[in-house]
Amino acid sequence: MTATYGRDIVTVAASAGGLEPLRTLLAGLPADLPASVLIVLHIPATGGRTLPRILDRAGVLPAAAAVDGEQLQAGRVYVAPPDLHLLVVDGLVRTSRGPRQNGVRPSADPLFRSAALYGGPRTTGVVLSGTLDDGALGAAAVEQCGGYVIVQDPDDAAYDSMPRCALATTRHSEIQPAGKIARLLNRLTREEVEVSPGEPPAALEAEVRALLAGDPQIAPPPRDYSGFTCPECGGPLYHVPEHSADSYDCLVGHRWSPEALLEEQTSTVERAMWLAVRSLDERRRLTGRLAEVARSRGRPLSAAHFRAASEEAALAADAIRGATSKMTPVTEEPVAGQLTPGEAGIGG
Repeated sequence: MTATYGRDIVTVAASAGGLEPLRTLLAGLPADLPASVLIVLHIPATGGRTLPRILDRAGVLPAAAAVDGEQLQAGRVYVAPPDLHLLVVDGLVRTSRGPRQNGVRPSADPLFRSAALYGGPRTTGVVLSGTLDDGALGAAAVEQCGGYVIVQDPDDAAYDSMPRCALATTRHSEIQPAGKIARLLNRLTREEVEVSPGEPPAALEAEVRALLAGDPQIAPPPRDYSGFTCPECGGPLYHVPEHSADSYDCLVGHRWSPEALLEEQTSTVERAMWLAVRSLDERRRLTGRLAEVARSRGRPLSAAHFRAASEEAALAADAIRGATSKMTPVTEEPVAGQLTPGEAGIGG
């Protein structure tokens, strides 16, 4: 039997450059907003403790760090705690230390996808400024489950990658500058939508259950080996072609969007190259020292051998340094909310 509800679940994702749009959005929401607002901002695992206070001061709606198991309430803002995914399950706020998705925790995709699974047409997803493409898969899920998607105008965003990727995976997103999103949300949350009972999407349901249980093998979706390995754990990555927003996941539950996977692969290669440079520098110093010892003991052939090895190590290290400097970055900036150290809670 079809039931009527308001659009009472709002999920918001932001990353680099996203703090100011978040403040602007919350400043424009009224005290009687008939919806819960759940926010994921990419922050370091050791930071962000003061983020709820910053957002609480941004507008009239009370904002606080999400607490696992609390009931969703209208007119409240729930902020994902550092190093925890934020989920919506059966009308409850849930947090999970499940595997990172897109290289981050909290990640926007689990929040959007779990809210889409629970709320369907009642859910509105908002994607703000950020790099890479976290939130694109989630926005597609919100739209496919009958919800509404709002994307910050890429030309209005400090970093336009997240908005552009969300637009690429959805068909009917509303594009708005940050200053007009609150007005649109106020109108949408007061509209009624019809929700029909039906079988929940199996892939979404399995993913949410797996995140809560900490077991990615709960009803794994059909998937094919991609030929890639997970940069987080080194396990095989499987291609999950749900829709236009492809994803890759491994056996322990790490999930990667295409751009996040490419960025992490680039970082992994760079780390390996600098490790090689360090090892070669140590080889240069050691063989140079051995050459001096051999020379001082009157062993010219051994000294020449060690000097040649030292020179080879120096040349190889310089070559790798040069190659590293020429690597083209995938994104302009790292994925991180633009919080000052004091705002992010870094260092105490």
